[in-house]
Amino acid sequence: MAVLIILGIVWYGISADVERRIWHNIVERPHGPMAFRFLLQPIMAFIAALHDGIHDARLGRPSYFRTIVHDPGRRTQRIREGFLSTGRIILLGLGMDAVYQYQVLNTFFPGEMVLTALLLAFVPYLLLRGIISRTARWWILRHPQSAPLR
Repeated sequence: MAVLIILGIVWYGISADVERRIWHNIVERPHGPMAFRFLLQPIMAFIAALHDGIHDARLGRPSYFRTIVHDPGRRTQRIREGFLSTGRIILLGLGMDAVYQYQVLNTFFPGEMVLTALLLAFVPYLLLRGIISRTARWWILRHPQSAPLR
């Protein structure tokens, strides 16, 4: 992904016009072809967050986002864990966005491709994992017989 971002900066540079084009293109995408991915990728991210959030609750781990923000010792490990959980979703998003750009925009914006994939896959995962973990922890405390440790 870093290579794609660097490639985008080299091809198009960084300016206010480029930034406006990026956000305009991202806002327009849900209304055009391949709009299903704006549902598919967040749903897949939710499923990954559900799996990992319940696992966190069973292990008694602190909130995923809180650990990333406040615990430098475990930050890298937890970010890596999140990218491993969402890696396939992000790769799917990169592929779908490349097809979209080729068919609809008739050009290639690698930075936009990365930004779109992260917004649709990793950001929902990041936001939902902690909520799911707290909900699962609450459930486990009230129903200890229904949540065996694996």
